[in-house]
Amino acid sequence: MNKTITLAHGNGGQENNELISKIFYKHFKNDILQKSEDSAVIEDGKLAFSTDSFTVSPLFFSGGDIGKLSICGTCNDLAMMGAKPKYLTCSVIIEEGFSTRELEKIVRSMKKELEINGAIVVSGDTKVVPKGAVDKLFINTTGIGEIEYSGISASNLKDDMSILVNRDIGSHGATIFSAREGIELESDLKTDCTSLYPQVKALIDSGIEIIAMRDATRGGVSAVLNEWANASNVCIEVEEEQIPIQDSVRGICEMLGFEAMDLANEGSFILAVPKSDEVKALEILRETHNTSSIIGRVSMEYKGKVILKSSWGTKRFLDLPTGELLPRIC
Repeated sequence: MNKTITLAHGNGGQENNELISKIFYKHFKNDILQKSEDSAVIEDGKLAFSTDSFTVSPLFFSGGDIGKLSICGTCNDLAMMGAKPKYLTCSVIIEEGFSTRELEKIVRSMKKELEINGAIVVSGDTKVVPKGAVDKLFINTTGIGEIEYSGISASNLKDDMSILVNRDIGSHGATIFSAREGIELESDLKTDCTSLYPQVKALIDSGIEIIAMRDATRGGVSAVLNEWANASNVCIEVEEEQIPIQDSVRGICEMLGFEAMDLANEGSFILAVPKSDEVKALEILRETHNTSSIIGRVSMEYKGKVILKSSWGTKRFLDLPTGELLPRIC
């Protein structure tokens, strides 16, 4: 491991995993943390508990802002463990001179997403630091949710299970990059940032057997699938043609050499279900997004690996993202 921290250590990929395992996990190791899920399951499986910090740049972007992102991010992590978000904390670090008008706009965005999730902020903290000590505004949110569907885990995947995605991928990463670099596109590209609990609730109410769920944030779909393959010691085979990607996202990737599977998402999640439930699950997901798709299946061909299969019959390994793709994406 490097002697100093680089931007790559925050990318959600290989370097980030190395940082967590070789420093934080080594000292904090315990049975709950070892499961490495989106949220910790505590109190005999009754509650989910998660925290996240948000440093996105710019603060405002097409379809959202740092406030919306901060509530969606934590509430979505709870939802991915089958939990209904209930209580959140909100801590902010504000740069001296920041506009109070913009701050209130951000807080209004947070309130709107709280209402969608049926959650409330019950505690918080505010720090103001001298100009230049922080880039405008950083937010941390911590959440507690009541588990409505238990047993969801990345370590539960078995042979012939189906892998689905709830919508097209990569739009958040593409949107942030476009805003950051001042790229003007002739399209309606915007972040996918949204609260996922309503979709999860629909899946639970339908009686579908949910094996695993994970929102594909930093590191994108590539990171999620690789983490699942390792956690369950299985192979995940993905059909490249079935991965839904907007033309505008595809164009940015082709122009700049990005891989859409590596781009961050804030409203896209991966779902694993038994093959017998795949059609029903897809129908429910498509009630929200018509781009939902069955993208692959679990096999035992190359344990611990993800395989991307092309329409030409070729195969290649899909590895964890590496390097400094897009820092400060969330």
